[in-house]
Amino acid sequence: MKPGLSIQHTALPTRRYGRVRCDISGIIGFIPKSEWPADAHAGDFVELTLRRFAELLEHPLMGLFDQVTRRAIKAFFDNGGDQVHLFGVCLEKEDDLRAPVSVHSVLEPVLHHLRGMEDISLLACPAAAFLRWEVNRLGQVRGHADALYVELLNHCQQMTNRFAVLDVPRGLHGEALARWLESFRALRGDNLAYGAVYYPWLMAGDEMMPPSGAMLGVYARVEREHPPFGVAWAPANTTVQGVTHTEVELTWEEVSFATKAGANAIVVQAGRGVVVFGGRTLSADPRWEFINSRRIISLIAEQLRRDNEWVVFEHNEPGLWKVLERDVRARLDEFWSAGLLTGENARKDYLVRCDEETNTKEDREMGRLHVAVSVRPISTTEHITIDLRLGEGG
Repeated sequence: MKPGLSIQHTALPTRRYGRVRCDISGIIGFIPKSEWPADAHAGDFVELTLRRFAELLEHPLMGLFDQVTRRAIKAFFDNGGDQVHLFGVCLEKEDDLRAPVSVHSVLEPVLHHLRGMEDISLLACPAAAFLRWEVNRLGQVRGHADALYVELLNHCQQMTNRFAVLDVPRGLHGEALARWLESFRALRGDNLAYGAVYYPWLMAGDEMMPPSGAMLGVYARVEREHPPFGVAWAPANTTVQGVTHTEVELTWEEVSFATKAGANAIVVQAGRGVVVFGGRTLSADPRWEFINSRRIISLIAEQLRRDNEWVVFEHNEPGLWKVLERDVRARLDEFWSAGLLTGENARKDYLVRCDEETNTKEDREMGRLHVAVSVRPISTTEHITIDLRLGEGG
């Protein structure tokens, strides 16, 4: 070594993002006009980040939130929830939640805010379950919260790594329940994989509550009990804590009926207590039938996107494509090792492509970069393609 020269050996900086969390929840509640903060307008909202139920009890803004939402927060923590973002939206009148145009106007400010909060992966609005339902002249059952639920599902689909936990409207059972689910599922088809419905409501003594708050806690608990990627386990065949029984005790025939209609049944089992029996999304598409399949793909897509955001500043050329293929395969190997993907050996059952076919001349000129990923998550028999879009035009 020549005098005056110093050689330092350093590792290349990592381009990988930390693991995406799938257990952080968001709960939307409503603030009636009589309780609005000074100078508030319809659609304005307040936000609290909570790690314990006591933090809500001690917070000076607790009184702004409706009782249903406060009870859902308690159920969330009773069932193992770790972190929840609570949103209180200023609501002028209940009818504003019925029509698609008005509900979009009310929710758009908070949903716009939520688009910037990437770590929230679960979303619910328990208070919506108290809105009325009715039977029209065609015999169809319509819920006054249907437009709100569609708005939440649309939002989750846009975010990719977000899942809506929905409630059956209060007092809806039997054939009316099946007709409501049929009508609701007919409203949209492409976003139904981003949500699930639970039935029946839960009881804590004489107190009745929609199950979504407790279910958010169950999802979070299952996620953390099965590291490193708990989404591989369905939030099913597990107990619900902090409750005594269900609003109605289902027979196995009724469980089968509810499941076929599209709801996840909650049952009472001797020796176990209240147990979540179902683990299905609202979708009829076989690829997205099970909650864990949908959430595995959502996790993979979100993780790969965050891992590779650095390519925005790179030249879109073959050398970069090879690096991306290598990095994406390495992350998929990690997912396979954790049991999220099928295949006897790593890389046997998934494919990564980033070349001239996935990145045409037009794509490159527009600043777009595409990585085609084909995987088969557990609980499904079909391969699913993820079009990873990166760059300015992604």
